[in-house]
Formats: sequence, C-alpha cells, structure tokens
Amino acid sequence: MSPDALVGRRARQLPLIAWLVLIWVLLWGTWSWANVLSGLLVAVLVTRVLPLPGVTEHARFRPLAVLTFLGFFLRDLAVSSVEVAWAAVRSGGRVRSAVIVAELRTDSDLLLTLIAETLSLVPGSLVLDIDRTHRTMLVHVLPVATEEDVDRQRAEVLVVEDRVVRAFGSAREIAALDEPRPLPADSDGRTT
Repeated sequence: MSPDALVGRRARQLPLIAWLVLIWVLLWGTWSWANVLSGLLVAVLVTRVLPLPGVTEHARFRPLAVLTFLGFFLRDLAVSSVEVAWAAVRSGGRVRSAVIVAELRTDSDLLLTLIAETLSLVPGSLVLDIDRTHRTMLVHVLPVATEEDVDRQRAEVLVVEDRVVRAFGSAREIAALDEPRPLPADSDGRTT
C-alpha cells in the first residue's frame, strides 16, 4: 500500500474513531481527560484489530437527494403509523399481512443495508431476507387486504430503493435505475 493511500485510509477512519471515543465517554457517564484518552486508545485498538471493510468508496452524498429522501421518509413514517394503528383499531387487533418479494436493481452492500433499514424503520414493513445474488428482498408488510395492496407495497419498496440510490448511489447505480426492467417470468420460465 502506498504512503498516500495509507494516509487517506487513516484520514477516513478519523470520524469512526471520534464516534467510538464519544460512545466510550457516554458509556462511562462522565467527561474526563482519562475517559477521553482511554476511549481514544480503545478506539484505535478496535480499528486496528477489527478493521471494517471499505464499503464507501463508490458511495456519494447528494445533499438535495438526501433531503428529499429524509422528507419522504418522515412522511412515510407518519402515514404508515396512522395506517397501521387504524387497521389495528378497526379490525380489533387482527390485521392481514403478506410477505412479498421485491426485485431490486442494486446489489451494493451499503445501499441494500440503507434500503433494508429504511423499510424496517417504517411501521408496517419488516425486511426478512436479502438475496444479494438475485437482487431480491423479502419483506413482511401490513395492512394488506387485496392483491392491489400487495402490488402497492411492492411498488413502495422500489420507490424507497430509488430514493436511497439517488441519495447515496454512484452514477452507475443511478443509471441502472433508469434502465427498463425485464419482464417477470411465469412458473414455466416464459416472460409475461
């Protein structure tokens, strides 16, 4: 590894080390120089012994797209909370649900994690499984009463994927969003 690459790698670890020191001080409950220095020692030791893989080399931060993503996320949080609460009250606690498979267009570990976390934080949806190889996500959703509700929920997963990729994805990943989706195959393998 070249000296410039080593310096760049260490510079990228500074926010992680600062975060670990902050957590260390918060866990001890009091601020003191001893806690800060011991936290710094532990943070450096942890980052050297257990290095994290570099998943952010291709990630981008697009401020306007991030603000759009956060705005829609907060709206989805509020709307879904009301929908799930209303469904539970209306039906006496018995809410119909479904498990759907959503075919995604990205296979980035970072983006898949952000999509899964975004979906799981919104009431009424929980990511059960991710198949990175096939770019599919298995999601438990509620409330679901009709086939149209299932299709709407599946479309919502794709909308979340679109927002996350446009906020944090590379130019190649954003371009993949605009490519036409292949037609789904039926049980015999024929396109429909």
